[in-house]
Amino acid sequence: MPTVILVRHGRSTANAEGVLAGWSPGVALDETGRAQATALAARLAGLPLAAVVCSPLQRCRETVGPLLDTRPELPLHTEERIGECHYGDWTGRKLSELAAEPLWETVQRHPSAAVFPGEEGESLRAMQARAVDAVRDWNARIEAEHGPDAVYALCSHGDIIKALVADALGLHLDLFQRITAAPCSVTAIGYTPHRPFLLRLGDTGDLSGLAPPPRPADAPQGASPATGDGAAAIPAGDAVVGGSTGPS
Repeated sequence: MPTVILVRHGRSTANAEGVLAGWSPGVALDETGRAQATALAARLAGLPLAAVVCSPLQRCRETVGPLLDTRPELPLHTEERIGECHYGDWTGRKLSELAAEPLWETVQRHPSAAVFPGEEGESLRAMQARAVDAVRDWNARIEAEHGPDAVYALCSHGDIIKALVADALGLHLDLFQRITAAPCSVTAIGYTPHRPFLLRLGDTGDLSGLAPPPRPADAPQGASPATGDGAAAIPAGDAVVGGSTGPS
């Protein structure tokens, strides 16, 4: 199954101001974020991306803009289910103010119980469920169209990416606040028929190692030279059987 390159959007004006943006319209990248987006295109240049899947929010669309400008052949798909959490009445408020709310401690320490206030408020459980469903659906679509070794990019938001990582690692949602994803960082998950592999977490450096290895001429369809599991870029030391000891 495919490898998913999860990109958090670059630094936004709301990030710089300490505001919980949520689905607020008009939240753009700031100068630092635009520079990060330009650098991201160069960092991803060596990867044979099959497609780009993007949150509908402006800061994500601006983040993938330079990548699409340099690689106009890449199809762009907008996916509502990887949009930011719906923070309800918290949307647009300062984080420094929200830290005084009783719900803040729940969000930080027991997020699976957190439901954001207001008619538009969403639970963090619901946020994770929709994002995981979206990635699973896109994995199947990308594999059907581009093969099991395909790599695609998905540009989303910090809480979404943290929730997807928790799912991939088999962590309860209550532990997802231990995960970080900085603006314009890359987190990569290689999915297989049996289990996901976390290949990068919050990476801001070189990404060339995520390119699928060359397939031997006699390799069966769907088999990875590294694992036989069909997952691109999974290290050879990750044994299919036998835990983390790898081949002898």
